[in-house]
Amino acid sequence: MKIFTIAEMIAAEKAADAAAKNDDPRGIVYAQMMENAGRATAQAIMERRLIKGKRVLVLVGPGNNGGDGLVCGRVLAEAGAELTFYLFRPRDPEQDINLAQVQQMGLNMLRLDYDQRHRLLRLQLKGVDVVIDALLGTGAARPITGELAQLMRQVQAGLAERRQIMAAQRPQRLMHPDHPPPPYPTGPLIVAVDCPSGLNCDTGNLDPLTIPAHLTVTFAGAKRGHFIFPGAAACGDLIIADIGIHPDLPAVKNITLELADAPQMRTWRPARPRDGHKGTFGKLLIAAGSDHYWGAPFLAAKAAFRAGAGLVGLLTPAHLRPTLAAQLPEATYPYQAAAPVLDAAAAHHLRTTQAEYQAILIGPGLSQDAGPFMAALLAGTEENAGKPNVPPSPPLILDADALNLIAAWPEWWSRLPANTILTPHPGEMARLMGVTTAQLQQMDRVKAARRYAAAWGHILLLKGAYTVVAAPDGRCTLLPFANPLLAVAGSGDVLAGVIAALLGQGVPRYEAAVLGGYLHGLAGQFAAAQVGAAGLLASELADYIPPAIRSLQ
Repeated sequence: MKIFTIAEMIAAEKAADAAAKNDDPRGIVYAQMMENAGRATAQAIMERRLIKGKRVLVLVGPGNNGGDGLVCGRVLAEAGAELTFYLFRPRDPEQDINLAQVQQMGLNMLRLDYDQRHRLLRLQLKGVDVVIDALLGTGAARPITGELAQLMRQVQAGLAERRQIMAAQRPQRLMHPDHPPPPYPTGPLIVAVDCPSGLNCDTGNLDPLTIPAHLTVTFAGAKRGHFIFPGAAACGDLIIADIGIHPDLPAVKNITLELADAPQMRTWRPARPRDGHKGTFGKLLIAAGSDHYWGAPFLAAKAAFRAGAGLVGLLTPAHLRPTLAAQLPEATYPYQAAAPVLDAAAAHHLRTTQAEYQAILIGPGLSQDAGPFMAALLAGTEENAGKPNVPPSPPLILDADALNLIAAWPEWWSRLPANTILTPHPGEMARLMGVTTAQLQQMDRVKAARRYAAAWGHILLLKGAYTVVAAPDGRCTLLPFANPLLAVAGSGDVLAGVIAALLGQGVPRYEAAVLGGYLHGLAGQFAAAQVGAAGLLASELADYIPPAIRSLQ
């Protein structure tokens, strides 16, 4: 599933229309795309609301987005809704078949130029159940001014008034104190066609007059701005509808930014043969933990087991072992570092035994005192690189303090095995880049991830709302999750453990990073359905990994 810029979406639509006119079976004309878009929007609304007898107001803009809204309203009217169309600009039925069809049906239609002081608009809003925003779509690139600004202010005021009316109509019931009241609508359902009017679909910038949507239905593919805050917060639930633009058209196929989705992730799941054994499903080593962070090794190892790893070894300081073994007796402890943190001797042990493992994770809870360990480990990797009879290093993941430690080294990226998986949060990413976190936050996350994955020669998983995964070869995938429940200490340790488990089961590195991030985010969605937006422990998050995996089967 592709993620488009505005220019890429325009090019894809033009290519599809041109292909249709050249009798290319991959083509589809603009009129049919508009029909498909409007019908898809109506379908998404009807899947969420019983629409028969409901009062629906469609705000119709002057361009194609308004045409989509006309189709959507017509379909809802055919399903029994009471429709009113409010036109921001006059449209010519001689040139606009969708307007002509609405007029033929005798549906209520109002025009801004005939509505003094927006009285008719405000009257409609007083009794509305669904408002469909088809004013601008992806066409918003500058501040909203003039008549449109006045219109949107009136819509905002009318919606606020409608919410007050609905609150006053809320039934008062006698209720047992142990039973929560049933859900009751707090206002009209707001639906955005393609994107909320005022959202810049390239930058995520949001005009102050934008009307936040409960549901956004976009077409052919998501747009960049749907996943960039503050605009992302105004989209509500995002639905991506197929309108017939063929994925094999070069204008679509050549787009390299993709959105991770369940059908693709299903194809990347590692096999689980019935005659498999623990060796079949991967032997991992996790080098982690210190005096300050006893729990990090446990969280990473537990997540690895939950993600299907056959065997997990923990390389930790010796004094952590009794506590860890009591919590996770399934793990093995191949080496006991005598020092309170992992040191050069531990690094030597890891280098001499690394061929036994299918993946190695370094970093959770390692602490800033483990610099000698990291230096000795990577020095050994450099010394052995390219030597005959020396097996290649297994896939390597660096997380947390492993990233903080190497960030201080000049040209640190040249000291890592090629295609090492790096999993920084924004603060760690800023240190790797040599900038401040504030400077990083001003950058385009996708562009930054792509640029540095290519420059460093490593796979980069930049954590946060809508995590970005980028590879040196230009591949880039966005994960469709922005869940505050995952903002808890130890969540990143769980993610790193899941990726390590997938590597151990033979999933290629880039795919393991994307699939691991997807399963981690999906587990968070499952957890949120039970506990809400806060209160989950990272150790509990790991328990949702198996249901997330099962949901892909």
